[in-house]
Amino acid sequence: MGGGATAWTAAERREAVGLREAAQARVERALGAVHDDSTARVAWTTTSDVAGAQALQTGARAALAAAVAQGRLTVEESVGGVGEDDTPRAALVARLDAAEVAAPTASPTLARRLTAEVVEAEQAVHAAVAAEAERVAAAEQAAARQAARAAAPAVRPRAAAATGGSSTGTDRCATTYGGPAFYTSAPTEGGDGSNGRLPASALSAVSWARDSRGTPFYLRSDATAALERLNVAFRAALGHHLALDLTYRDHDTQVAMRAALGSVAAVPGTSSHGTGLALDVPELPCTYGWDSPARAWLVANGPAYGWVSPTWARQNGSNPEYWHYEYRG
Repeated sequence: MGGGATAWTAAERREAVGLREAAQARVERALGAVHDDSTARVAWTTTSDVAGAQALQTGARAALAAAVAQGRLTVEESVGGVGEDDTPRAALVARLDAAEVAAPTASPTLARRLTAEVVEAEQAVHAAVAAEAERVAAAEQAAARQAARAAAPAVRPRAAAATGGSSTGTDRCATTYGGPAFYTSAPTEGGDGSNGRLPASALSAVSWARDSRGTPFYLRSDATAALERLNVAFRAALGHHLALDLTYRDHDTQVAMRAALGSVAAVPGTSSHGTGLALDVPELPCTYGWDSPARAWLVANGPAYGWVSPTWARQNGSNPEYWHYEYRG
C-alpha cells in the first residue's frame, strides 16, 4: 500500500509538472505577442514621426523657396523705383542671399524665420517704391500748378464774399474777385456720398454766415462742429466772426469752375471742397492775407480745432492760397 501511494504521487507530480510547463509556455507565448505588438507600435510611431518631420521640413523649405523667388522678382521690378536711397533694395538682396545659402539644410524653424525676414525686407521695398511714386506725383502736380499759374490771367474769378461784393482799382486791400461768380453749394439731392455729391445727412451749416445769394455755408458735420468752436475763439481774439467765401462745392459747380478756370481749378471729383472738408475765406489781402492778424491767428490756433493751412497752400508752397483751409480732424 505504501508503494502504491508512492507511485500515485510520482504520477501526480509528473502531471503537475506537465501542466506547469504548459502554462509557462502559454505565458511565454502571450508575453511574446505583447512584445511583438509593442515593438510594432514603436516602429509605427517612429516611422510616423519621421514622416511628419520630413513633411514639416519640406513645407517650410518650399515656403522659403517661394518667398525667395518672389523677392528676386521684386528686386528686378523695383530697379530705379525707390529714388536715390537704394537701401531697402540692398537689404532685400542681402536677405535673399543669406536665405539661399541656408535653405538646403535649414530646419523648419530656421526656414520659417528666414521666410519672415525675406517677406519683411520685401515689404520695405514696396513701401519705398510707393513713397517714391507719391513723391514723383506730388512733384509733377506742383509743376503743373506752377505752369497753370504762369498761364492763368492776373485776375482770379471767385465768388463774392458774404461780407461784401467785389471791388476794382489800385487799392492794395481790394479783393481779387472778377469774372463769373461761383458760390458755395447746398447738399446734393440724392447724393451718394462721393466727392461733390454729399447728401444732407452728411452736412451741417455754420450758424453765423450765409453767402451773398443767401445759401448757408455747409461742411461735413464734424468739420462744422469744429469750425463753430474755432469761430468762438476767433471772435474772442479778433472781435468779429470768421468770414467765409466758399465751403462745400458740388460736382456740377466744380465742372463749371474747371471749364472757366482751366487747370487752376481742381479736376471734378478731386477737390477738397467736394468732400465738405475745406473752406475759403474772402480773398481780401489786408484782412486775411499772408501778413494779416487773422491769418496769423488761424495758422497758429486752427490746428487745435482740426483746421489747417495745407503745406501746398502756404506762402512758399506749390500753390499758394492764403484763403484756403482744410479740416484734418
